[in-house]
Amino acid sequence: MKFDIAIIGSGPGGYVAAIRAAQLGQKVAIIERESLGGICLNWGCIPTKALLKSAQVFEYINHAEDFGIEVGKHKADFDKIIQRSRSVADGMSKGVQFLMKKNKIEVITGSGKLKKPGVIEVENDGKKQEIEADHIIIATGGRSKELPNLEIDGEKIIGYREAMSLSKQPKRMVIVGAGAIGAEFAYFYNTIGTEVTIVEFLEQGLLPREDADISKELARAFKKKGIKVLANTSVDKVDTKGKELNVTVKDRKTGKEDTIECDVVLSAVGISTNIEGIGLEELGIKSDKGLISVDPFYRTNVKGIYAIGDVVMGPALAHVASAEGIICVEKISGENPQPLDYQNIPSCTYCHPEVASVGYTEAAAKEAGFEIKVGKFPYSASGKASAAGHKEGFVKVIYDAKYGEWLGAHLIGENVTEMIAEVVAARKLETTGHEIIKAVHPHPTMSEAIMEASAAAYGEVIHI
Repeated sequence: MKFDIAIIGSGPGGYVAAIRAAQLGQKVAIIERESLGGICLNWGCIPTKALLKSAQVFEYINHAEDFGIEVGKHKADFDKIIQRSRSVADGMSKGVQFLMKKNKIEVITGSGKLKKPGVIEVENDGKKQEIEADHIIIATGGRSKELPNLEIDGEKIIGYREAMSLSKQPKRMVIVGAGAIGAEFAYFYNTIGTEVTIVEFLEQGLLPREDADISKELARAFKKKGIKVLANTSVDKVDTKGKELNVTVKDRKTGKEDTIECDVVLSAVGISTNIEGIGLEELGIKSDKGLISVDPFYRTNVKGIYAIGDVVMGPALAHVASAEGIICVEKISGENPQPLDYQNIPSCTYCHPEVASVGYTEAAAKEAGFEIKVGKFPYSASGKASAAGHKEGFVKVIYDAKYGEWLGAHLIGENVTEMIAEVVAARKLETTGHEIIKAVHPHPTMSEAIMEASAAAYGEVIHI
């Protein structure tokens, strides 16, 4: 079996790369050991959003009276919520199957391992076969990271995969890690009635990589919902011997220890890359700290072998993997793609309120030496947000005072994960603050908060 391009892994990096390569006339094979679509479609991005939508609907029902609607007795059916999430994921995976057939991409089931440049050994149920390809792309993704004192057993200490397929809703949950995964699951489980405590090692607390103002606003919202957040706190040990788990935590500032009782611990401390046992060492492919070393077009040090997605340096995000895959195969196919601008990658967290950001935080912009203009527009001043019953949150924008360059934007509130694309496109086009102010935004919309925040940065805001 001989191909122009063979891809190991069918996540949002692998399958997108395969389709783009096929569009460019390449003969393509994709190797997948589980389900097409990878973790994102089957156990990550998509099914978690289905869970979060169920939580949001339940939250709406709980506050129906605020909208003048009376609702009778209701409850969250945990099993049906999980079933709906799995059904959505299955539907998306079948969609990828259709796209593979449509684009005449050969799908090979099994685990792929590099044997030598141009050759992959695929093992499935003990049977092995070799396929040849002029170009091989590694897109094997990642899995839940395990800390030495927080080993995932799949029952009492779980990762994100188990968190979306539990057989029984826990009464109490401790979530270790307050990044996007931790925040999203905290919102979901809290909304449907689980008592949730989040433990975060870093001092900033919730979403520690986001702008500090965003973290503070989300902390206020979570506190209002009854979610307990312990920032600047370490998890020293988890006693799993009894029916209940005892989680020993320590305040990193005072050294004070405390014990939290719960039914399950969710480890949400990040991901580890899937690069073991795929032949990197045998072929001498360079890696550093669990990441495969590549150039701006994702070429490794071994000719004809490439790597994209979570296994290379950069944000471990689905849309990043897709963009990298497209650039990689376009370069292979003789096109002239631009290297990916990693300074203009949007980040989204789909808890409620939602969070979205791109570019410099205020602190990072100052540290980089920029003289800045900062504008904020609160959702409480947005007519659309008030009408929707979602007045919490704000839009914060950061501009270079000298040239008007849009350095960053940080949004928290209803619908902001949809709104951030305007900022990404504008930054790509090198749009200035004044151009955003003069671009007429429709009213009433939540998106006009971006224009209003920009106007606030320049002292021209109307509605606050």
